[in-house]
Amino acid sequence: MLSVVIPVLNEAESLEQLHFELTEVAKAEGYVLDVVFVDDGSTDGSWDVLARLAAKDRRVRALRFRRNFGKAAALSAGFSVARGELVMTLDADLQDDPREIPHFLARMKQDLDVVSGYKKVRHDPWHKVIPSRVFNWLVSRMTGVVLHDHNCGMKCYRREIFDEVRLYGELHRFVPVLAAARGYRVGELVINHRPRQHGQSKYGMTRIVKGFLDLLTVKFLTGFGQRPQHLLGTLGLISFFLGALGLIYLAIYWVVAQVAPDWGLLPLHQRPAMMYSMGLLLLGGQLMSIGFLGELILAYHKHDIETYSISERTDRSHEPSPDTPTSGEL
Repeated sequence: MLSVVIPVLNEAESLEQLHFELTEVAKAEGYVLDVVFVDDGSTDGSWDVLARLAAKDRRVRALRFRRNFGKAAALSAGFSVARGELVMTLDADLQDDPREIPHFLARMKQDLDVVSGYKKVRHDPWHKVIPSRVFNWLVSRMTGVVLHDHNCGMKCYRREIFDEVRLYGELHRFVPVLAAARGYRVGELVINHRPRQHGQSKYGMTRIVKGFLDLLTVKFLTGFGQRPQHLLGTLGLISFFLGALGLIYLAIYWVVAQVAPDWGLLPLHQRPAMMYSMGLLLLGGQLMSIGFLGELILAYHKHDIETYSISERTDRSHEPSPDTPTSGEL
């Protein structure tokens, strides 16, 4: 079974065509299809269209949010009810071509856990393409997960990934990075990107700022999520050391000023170095304190956090013994 999770926000004009294309691909390839639409607070009648589709096609299910919660929340809700071993995601605006699905599945057979689409030829305005390329380059360099198009909404995942990767905020575009940090194998595939037929883009310039802040969050989570003191403590020690070095210099300066008053040295309170040194000293202490608090929080909640990811088992100690009745036998 293949699950297809599709977040929807004011795409009423595209939904029936998208459903038709998905069913045609499933029919041609012999897929057992499970389609999950998630209406993320649409106001244009999208839900009415989804209700009609679900009524006439039992393979279609639809979830409706009470208001707009964002794409990450919509995908997370869709993943939670997806039934397939493999899960495809694509946008509802018809720019993602469902005919690419067989290519994704073929790529997944090459021992991959995540395949991300790459819109090599994009039908978007330049003011979206250029910032996106800069952002993708930055993400690849900072995370080590080299993909040409982290923002592409068309991706394929193994369902088990979402037992370990939690989505919130705007982290949906970083699922390959988060999955790679857990040891899953990530690849990409050049796809056909079609011009928009209906509606308008849901993303503006604020996406760049939000994306960069989310990138910092992901970098911290993947690099120091289980050891915050390694980052905060290191920065704190550097700051503390520089501040202490400055104060030692000022102490020597004060002694010289007392011994040789005729040199005309400025009083300490008139030296900017005094403020900088004290600031660095205090900042270093605060960073190390925050790092200690982070370690305490992790230690206290360690039973809720898995710091590893198991791909296979040879033992069956985690399974019920043959003598233990199953739920159907109770």
